[in-house]
Amino acid sequence: QVNFVVCQLFALLAAVWFRTYLHSSKTSPFIRHVVATLLGLYLALFCFGWYALHFVIQSGISYYIMIIIGVENMHKYCFVFALGYLTVCQITRVYIFDYGQYSADFSGPMMIITQKITSLAFEIHDGMFRKNEDLTPSQRCLAVRRMPSLLEYLSYNCNFMGILAGPLCSYKDYITFIEGKSYQLQQSEANGKEDTKYEQMDPSPNIAVAQKLFICGLSLLFHMTITKTLPVEYNIDDNFRATASWPVRLFYLYVSLMAARPKYYFAWTLADAINNAAGFGFRGYDKNGVTRWDLISNLRIQQIEFSTSFKMFLDNWNIQTALWLKRVCYERATFSPTIQTFILSAIWHGVYPGYYLTFLTGVLMTLAARAIRNNIRHYFVESPAVKLCYDIVTWMATQAAISYTVVPFVLLSVKPSFTFYSSCYFCLHIASILVLLVFPLKRTQKGSKKYENVQPVWSRKLEDESLLQKNNYSSTNNSFSQKQEITCRYQALKQ
Repeated sequence: QVNFVVCQLFALLAAVWFRTYLHSSKTSPFIRHVVATLLGLYLALFCFGWYALHFVIQSGISYYIMIIIGVENMHKYCFVFALGYLTVCQITRVYIFDYGQYSADFSGPMMIITQKITSLAFEIHDGMFRKNEDLTPSQRCLAVRRMPSLLEYLSYNCNFMGILAGPLCSYKDYITFIEGKSYQLQQSEANGKEDTKYEQMDPSPNIAVAQKLFICGLSLLFHMTITKTLPVEYNIDDNFRATASWPVRLFYLYVSLMAARPKYYFAWTLADAINNAAGFGFRGYDKNGVTRWDLISNLRIQQIEFSTSFKMFLDNWNIQTALWLKRVCYERATFSPTIQTFILSAIWHGVYPGYYLTFLTGVLMTLAARAIRNNIRHYFVESPAVKLCYDIVTWMATQAAISYTVVPFVLLSVKPSFTFYSSCYFCLHIASILVLLVFPLKRTQKGSKKYENVQPVWSRKLEDESLLQKNNYSSTNNSFSQKQEITCRYQALKQ
């Protein structure tokens, strides 16, 4: 873990140097690719030793598969190989070396590389084999029209900015950044017309980086001082379960799971800051002309902590992984896309049984929450006072449901997970099943689309951000498509 933090801090300094001395206006894309790749492999070698060879082996074999199989079926072969290779490495690490250990391990970066390998394979398949009219708008936007060179491929998978903690980015976004192409930005005018502007200057990321480093500091401080005093394992302590009342147990469940989140806030926000420091992650300007450096951000902390629905939490937690699941699984699944997506997420995360318990529980929670939202919510959005009460109640219910769902994810093993659920009498599992039996999943007439734009009272300041994250984790015309439309605004110049 110390190696990981040291390497990320070094990557932050290297990112500043990369943007200052190897800016796209000063050097060629070839040099930028070479330096980004070599620095990435050096950091991986320093952090993980010779286990870092797995990164090169996985990427190299996947590239060979792409070349020899051809664009028609390579996405399937790359998907099976990359996910299979990752799973084998996870099995050996977990069941042979260090079961239950939270130390940084080489399978973490491999999870990100697996996302990149599979995403690019599908994007090449879409761009070079499928007909343009058969693609969805987001697929058409992300489609890659030529086979990348080996250097470009390794640079995308193993660059120093994202090799240790990601986040996932699309191949076209990364190449646009390396080649230094201008961004094409669009801004809606008052009359509803689109005003297209070609932005030539390179905005400074310094303010965005400083803000994210401040969040990193707070998250790390919280993790080091509070998290260890509120262990999740205490939820299954025999004495605690025997003596504590239900309200006390529920409150501790919430605070212990909330205390477990800052380590993710720290790692993901620092990774985002590293990319921004190198000049990557710019997504244009908001309506006030302020630069937005959240193109590849992985989370929105305020919306996570104040989520008033299960879908709002999922929409703002590990955003890039949710995008990956949507692109490679949900929108391509021929049956039960929600179930397939959660199963893929469990396989990708690892081989601990707790992961599967969490994501299978997540299927029930997602479907039940969707049914409740579609059938009940519209009764409470007319009056501001009633809406405020509804938001408070749904916030409490959402936090309880999220905490209940992710306990096995933290406990990892079957026995402690079932100890926890049995101590709760599987109450939310039973409640979710009853909800699905009582309420139809189909949207009611009153629950029309106009109510989808009503925001929680306390999060109106985040209205512009929320517009990007408006739908269910598993809806077909959802926030992911909206985000991709914004991403396309500057990618269009490349085409």
